[in-house]
Amino acid sequence: MLIANWQNQINVFAECCEWVGVREYRELTDTLVAKNGKGESSHRDVSHGLMIEVLLHGQFAYAATTDLSEVGIQQAFSRALDLAHECSKYALNTFTDSLRPANSGHYKTSAQQTLDSYSMGDIHRRLIRLSSELNAGEDIADAWAYARLVSTQIFFQSSNGSQWQQDFTIVSKDFGVTAEKGGVLQSRSLGLSGRQCGIEVLDEINFQTSIKESAQRIVKQARDLVLAPECPSDTRDLILMPDQLYLQVHESVGHPLELDRILGDERNYAGWSFISPDDFGHLQYGAELMNISFDPTASGAMASYAFDDNGVAANKEYLIKNGRLLRGIGGVESQQRLALPGVACARASDWNRPPMDRMANINMEPGSSTLEEMIAATEKGILMATNRSWSIDDYRNKFQFGCEYGQLIENGRLTQLVKNPNYKGVTKTFWHNLKMVGDNNTLEVCGSPYCGKGEPNQIIRVGHTVPACLFKDIEIFGGA
Repeated sequence: MLIANWQNQINVFAECCEWVGVREYRELTDTLVAKNGKGESSHRDVSHGLMIEVLLHGQFAYAATTDLSEVGIQQAFSRALDLAHECSKYALNTFTDSLRPANSGHYKTSAQQTLDSYSMGDIHRRLIRLSSELNAGEDIADAWAYARLVSTQIFFQSSNGSQWQQDFTIVSKDFGVTAEKGGVLQSRSLGLSGRQCGIEVLDEINFQTSIKESAQRIVKQARDLVLAPECPSDTRDLILMPDQLYLQVHESVGHPLELDRILGDERNYAGWSFISPDDFGHLQYGAELMNISFDPTASGAMASYAFDDNGVAANKEYLIKNGRLLRGIGGVESQQRLALPGVACARASDWNRPPMDRMANINMEPGSSTLEEMIAATEKGILMATNRSWSIDDYRNKFQFGCEYGQLIENGRLTQLVKNPNYKGVTKTFWHNLKMVGDNNTLEVCGSPYCGKGEPNQIIRVGHTVPACLFKDIEIFGGA
C-alpha cells in the first residue's frame, strides 16, 4: 500500500476523541561509496509506516505501526488513546485542535530527472571512476566518493479536514582524499552537502569540467597541506567560507533558538540553551549586519516544504534581524507553552517518530561585500574552509571548530597555507564581531543530512544557505 486514503478510518476514530490525524510516511534511501577505484558499499533502506495522532482530554498522543491492515491501524489508534488518557492525569498544558490547522495541498521537489533515471549500478560506476581519478599518485593514501539518494512521500489526513501530500527527492554527494608524506596525513574534501533536486546533479560525476577542476584542486591542496606549517595560535580576523559558516550557523544560532530546548525538553540528551524566553524581541544577538531567516519555502534547499508535520503552512520568517533576536524555532505547541512567536518547524524524521521542534532551512541573508573586499580589508587574518571537527557546550554558548583548510591573510593578501586550523569563541561575542557579510556571489546552498536530536533519536535533514563572512579578533589555534 502506498499513500492510501484513510478518511473512512478517520471518521470512525473521530467519534472517540477530540481530533485524530493519520500520517503515512514512505522513504527509500540509497547510499553508495567508492574507495580507491573500487566499490566500497552499496546499501538500500526502505521505511514505510503509519503514525496515528489523537487529541483526547486536551492532550496529544501518538502511536505508530507498519501493520497497515484495519486491525493493525485500530490497535495503533487504541494505544494512542490509552497514552493520551494517561498523559491527561499529569498534564502541564491543555491543547485544542486549533493547533492542527485544516490545510490542503501538494508539494513536490522540482527536478529535471527522477532518481530512477539511472541505475544504482551506473551511479556506483561513476563514483568508482571518480575515486580512481582522485587516487593520483603514491602520496595519496586514500581517495573516496559518496552519493546518497533519498525519495520521501508523506501523506496526511485529519478529522478536521486536512489532506496534504509532500514528495521530496534529495541528493547528497561528497568526495575527498588523504595525502601522506613522512607520516604526516592531511585530508581535503568537497564538503558533505545536499539539496532537493533530481538525479541531474550527479551528471557532474561524469567528470564535467567543474568536477574535474574541484578534484584537481582538492588533490593539490591535500598535498600542499602535508608540507604546510601548523596554524599559528593567536588572535586574528577570520574569514569563514560557506562550507564552514553553515555549521557555525547551525550550532550557535539554530540549536540555541529551538523553543523545546529553551523549555528544557532536550536537557537530558542534547542540552539546554543560553537563551531565555525574555530574550526574544530584546536581545542583541550579534552585529547589525547579522540577518538570519527560517525559510522552508526556498527552492532547492535540503529542508524545503509546504507544511510542517503538524500541518502548519510554511512561511519565511526572520529569526534575527539587524542582529536582534525576534523569534524562536518552535512549532505551535512550543509557541503556546512559552507564549512566544515561532515558525512552522514541527518535523518528524520517520513514520515512527512524532514531530518535534527542528531546524529547516536556517539561512544567513547575504550582504554587500565581495570576497576580494573582505580579504583586502584584513590586515592580519586567516581564511578557513570545510569543517573537520566541532565542539559546543550544552548551552550552545562556548565552542571550538576545526577546518580542513587554512590560509593566512597579511596586509590584505592571501599568503601562507597552514594546516590544522582551529578557532574558538563564545556565541554572542563571536556574532557581535561580525565585520563584513559576503554578497550573492559568495552565497552557497549547504546543509546536513545528519542533524540529531530527541529521545528516541531523530536524524533529520537541514539546509543552510550562507555567504562567506569576516569576523574580527577571533582566537585561532593550531595542532592536529
